[in-house]
Amino acid sequence: MLDAELTAARERRGGEPPRVLDVGGGSGVLAVPLAVAGCAVTVVEPSPNALATLHRRAHEAGVAALITAVQGDSDALAELVKPASADLVLAHGLLEVVDDPAATVAALAGTVAPGGVLSVLVANRYAAVLQRAISGRLVDARRLLDHETGALGLSGEALLRRFDTAGLRDLLAAAGLTVELVQGQSVVSDLVSGSVLEANPGAVDALAELEALAAVTPPLRDIATKLHAIARG
Repeated sequence: MLDAELTAARERRGGEPPRVLDVGGGSGVLAVPLAVAGCAVTVVEPSPNALATLHRRAHEAGVAALITAVQGDSDALAELVKPASADLVLAHGLLEVVDDPAATVAALAGTVAPGGVLSVLVANRYAAVLQRAISGRLVDARRLLDHETGALGLSGEALLRRFDTAGLRDLLAAAGLTVELVQGQSVVSDLVSGSVLEANPGAVDALAELEALAAVTPPLRDIATKLHAIARG
């Protein structure tokens, strides 16, 4: 999906590098491969340590000239990034930890260039419920199911909230975005052990095919470990 968006952006720009904005991009797990693929990437990240790792990775990959690192928080995005400047805006693992998701999504939407898209990846509350139930933490599972934000704030839990499909759609739509796709990530792949894959010839390909189908098939999509949404302004 993202490859197709980048191809379309390159065509709109007459062959020039697509412009990618990675908000909360950390140490460059996404930014460096995108730069290697020929994108001009801006990373907005509050952690100086993460940015130092990003610089090292970019230099090692030979793409430092294609990556711009900006230290700052997502709530100051309008001051850090030009409006309508990015063909692809990434907010992966961001909305679970910001103070005001609605304000953050509005700021993200303001950076999307005409024809561009916003890609959001968030933790799924229902997956967290199932994971706790399977591990025997039944009280926590019930509390998560009932909790307004899908995060209990327990010791060691860094997330402020988790999302479900409907809530994610509503959040993006409230910012004036058109949600074109919500799909699951790690619907069944997290449930299949490595030993099963090793013991069965063709199992890896079969799992990939099953995962791709389950990712867009409710209700399987709705219990995926993470939810991935593509939205256009």
